[in-house]
Amino acid sequence: RIAQEQENIRLIDTANAPIFGVDTEGKVTVWNKCAADVTGYQSEDTMGRHLTSEFITSDFRASVQEVLDRALQGKETANFEFPLVTKDGHSRVEVLLNATARRDVEGRVVGVVGIGQDITARIAQEQEYIRLIDTANAPIFGVDLEGKVTVWNKCAARLTGYTEEDTMGHHLTSQFITEDFRASVQEVLDRALQGKETANFEFPLVTKDGHSRVEVLLNATSRRDVEGRVVGVVGIGQDITGRIAQEQEYIRLIDTANAPIFGVDAEGKVTVWNKCAARITGYTEKDTMGHDLVKEFITEDYRASVLEVLDNALQGTDTANFEFPLITNNGARVEVLLNATSRRDGNGQVVGMVGIGQDITARIAQEQEYIRLIDTANAPIFGVDTEGKVTVWNRCAADVTGYTADDTMGHHLVSEFITEDFRASVQEVLDRALQGKETANFEFPLITKDGRSRVELLLNATSRR
Repeated sequence: RIAQEQENIRLIDTANAPIFGVDTEGKVTVWNKCAADVTGYQSEDTMGRHLTSEFITSDFRASVQEVLDRALQGKETANFEFPLVTKDGHSRVEVLLNATARRDVEGRVVGVVGIGQDITARIAQEQEYIRLIDTANAPIFGVDLEGKVTVWNKCAARLTGYTEEDTMGHHLTSQFITEDFRASVQEVLDRALQGKETANFEFPLVTKDGHSRVEVLLNATSRRDVEGRVVGVVGIGQDITGRIAQEQEYIRLIDTANAPIFGVDAEGKVTVWNKCAARITGYTEKDTMGHDLVKEFITEDYRASVLEVLDNALQGTDTANFEFPLITNNGARVEVLLNATSRRDGNGQVVGMVGIGQDITARIAQEQEYIRLIDTANAPIFGVDTEGKVTVWNRCAADVTGYTADDTMGHHLVSEFITEDFRASVQEVLDRALQGKETANFEFPLITKDGRSRVELLLNATSRR
C-alpha cells in the first residue's frame, strides 16, 4: 500500500497538469511541479497556507471557495474556470479545474484535490478571436440553443443601428428578422443546431430606424463547447444590400429594354422573359417561366441549332449574331438575331444562359423583298464575293447569257464568264469596288453559254457591304 501511495505521489508530482490539494480548512496540502512551474510558487511557498485568500485573485475568491466547500460536502465540480496568482504579481494563470473530495481510508472527506489544466493560452486565443469577430468587416452574430443573441459584433451594430446592448439576450428571429423571413431563418438556425451548416443563405435584418432593411448573405455554423456539444449558432454574414439594389436595377433595365431578352437555366427552362420578348411573341412572362425554351417556343427546323447554342453557352462559350425564329402565340414567327452569353452565379459557376436579341423580322422581310426585286429586275444583275466568286445571278442575267443561277453560283466570274480580252479590265473594276471605289457605265462583254455570241453590257459596279 505504501509503495502504491508513493507511486501515486510520484505520478501527481510529475503530471503534466497543475494539481493541488487542500485540507478541510482550505490550507494547501498538495502542490505539484506543474503548479509550481505555471505560478512560480514552489511547494515550500504554498504548503500550509490558505489557498483562496493567498493564491486566488480577489474577484474569484468567493466562487473558488464555493467550489471547495461543495467538494468538502462530497459534490464534485467539473470544468470550473478561475485564475491563480503568479509569484511575480504581473500575470495570472487561467485554470480549468475539476475539484474532487479527498477521502481517508474510512471514506471520510479530509480535503479537496483539484486537477487543473492551464488554459491561459487558450483564453488568450479566445479573446483574440473575440477581438477579430468584433472588429471584422462583416456582420457576425451568434445565438444560443433558445435562439437568443449571444454575439453581435460592431459591423452588425453599424449596419442595423442596434447596439450589442440592444440585442444581447433577445430572440433573434422574432425581434430582428422581417416577418416574411422568420420561418426560413428559424429553419436555418434549427439545422445548424442539429449540426447541419447552411451556406449563402439570403435574408434581411431589420434596422433600428424601421425605414430600411439590410440584406445579408449568411453562412450559419454550429457553435460547440470544448466537449463538442452544440451550444448555439454563429452566423458570418456579408452585407449585400448594395448588390441586391444593383441586381434589381439590372432586372429593371432588362425588363424595360427595347430588345427581346430571355434567359434559361441549366436545364433549358425559361428564367428571364422581358416585356419586349412578351410584346413581339405575344407570350407573357407567366406563359413562359419554367417552360422549355427550345421545345415550346422554337420552330422545329431550328431546335437542334438553338439547342447547340444553349449548350455552348452552358459550357462557357458565347455565340454572337445567331439568327433563329421564335414562335408567336398566334402561330407566326419572329426572326431574332441573338447574342447568347453564359450566366454565372457568385462563385463563377455557369448556371444558365442569357440571350440578348434583336427583332429582325422586318429586316429579313425587307431583304427578301430586295432579293425578289433583284431577281425579277428587267436588267442583268450579278454579285461576287471578295474572292470574285458569283453570289448573285438574277433571271435577266440568266436570260441574256443562257447560264442559270445554278451554273454560276460559286464560280469565278472573271475567269469563267468574261472574254479573255476583257478579263484584266473587269478584274480591275471589281478590285476597285472591293476597295470602296465605284465604277459607272463600264462596257464589257459576258460570254453566252452557247459560245457563239457575247452579250455587251454597260455596268455600274458597287461595293456590297
